Amino acid sequence: MTGTEMTGTEVTSTEMVKTTYREAMRDAIREALQRDDRVFLMGEDVGRYGGCFAVSLGLLAEFGPERIRDTPLSESAFVGAGIGAALAGMRPIVEIMTVNFSLLALDQIMNNAATLLHMSGGQCNVPLVIRMTTGAGRQVAAQHSHSLEGWYAHIPGIRVLAPATLADARGMLWTALQDPDPVLIFEHGSLYNMPGTLPADAGAVDIRSAAVRRAGTDVSLITYGGTLGTTCAAADALAGDGIDAEVVDLRSLRPLDDETITGSVARTHRAVVVDEGWRTGSLAAEVCARIMEQAFWDLDAPAERVCGAEVPMPYPRHLEEAALPRAEAIVAAARRAVGLRDRVPDAGARRGHGRGHHPGVAGQAWRRGPQGRRDRGRRHGEVRDRGGVVLGGQGRAAGGWRRRDRAGRHPARGPYRTGRGTGATRRPSRRNATHPPGPQSRAASSASPRTAPGVPGDPPPRA
Repeated sequence: MTGTEMTGTEVTSTEMVKTTYREAMRDAIREALQRDDRVFLMGEDVGRYGGCFAVSLGLLAEFGPERIRDTPLSESAFVGAGIGAALAGMRPIVEIMTVNFSLLALDQIMNNAATLLHMSGGQCNVPLVIRMTTGAGRQVAAQHSHSLEGWYAHIPGIRVLAPATLADARGMLWTALQDPDPVLIFEHGSLYNMPGTLPADAGAVDIRSAAVRRAGTDVSLITYGGTLGTTCAAADALAGDGIDAEVVDLRSLRPLDDETITGSVARTHRAVVVDEGWRTGSLAAEVCARIMEQAFWDLDAPAERVCGAEVPMPYPRHLEEAALPRAEAIVAAARRAVGLRDRVPDAGARRGHGRGHHPGVAGQAWRRGPQGRRDRGRRHGEVRDRGGVVLGGQGRAAGGWRRRDRAGRHPARGPYRTGRGTGATRRPSRRNATHPPGPQSRAASSASPRTAPGVPGDPPPRA
């Protein structure tokens, strides 16, 4: 495949060409240089060496040193130069070798590129694109294997992209260059050799929305970047177990496409978020929080996370693989989420179990929301007071009581009197915190503070 085949000229051919992720990125840069004279590439070793990952190989000979600029080994300096060029009307593409080196330019990115539009009162846009390699899986040890996209997705004023497919590698760059604000593109290092095919006329793509890479009905697997392939492999394994998984590729990490995420959860009612970054404070945590905020009543199980181990990335291959999200871990998390649907009140209540129905209640629709939860309790013979508090009944545990611990205590209201089949089931007064458990007569209880004027009496005894 050549650059001429992939220019901005309108082509109607449907011919497919073989390529790799690396070549798709190179053709995207070539197309941008051809279409706009304001575009230039700058960074360490991007010229004579052809780039640390060979993305810019051959572009120096094609476009010359004015547009393919080798820079000193100072990230703060050349990112700052890129910001200045963008303010002056150019469209710079700044390449940072790996994401850990971007921390040396964090002040330029966060305090200058991301804030100048605000601090200038809307007068100064910074149309800058910064590309960097991210992620592990290449045995480059602890200092060059970070996944810090979630850190940058925390910063207002920038857009953060994570192309995971050949089409996105080919098409995101030109769209990013049209954005008047800074755009960071995170290219996972393990993807550069990924082969595939693209249409000969492939071009710019949308950079605002997530994409459903595989449709499903049982669980949503939400991921991005280098873990997309692992997540798709997990979805294939789950299909062999009869679990139909939907795979969502976030693509844009800031801003997140909440509509696609919550729409997927509304269809499957379960979510597993896969993130190569460290679990604490991760992008996966943000996605889970948004699901809980915006789609809580659509969930049939808690959202699960599968993240990288919270250790410096090991150098030995077997330890590196163990520290990264694996298909087996994603499958296990999805099974846990789906398995919550299979919890039943007792061993004899499994008849009539099916999707969209409460386990053990044949033909009864599983209604979501507070009313649905109350209805499901009634179907299991629970006794509740006027406020909806469970007083007794069958509950979900076989032969047990709903919402009480082994000592017979309500988690928020203290001990119950339990009759276990005969006698009264009684709840103590909120005003009498020292009400002792155990059998008491109705006469004794009638003298309790609950019978004072204005306080409701005890519920009737259970037959």
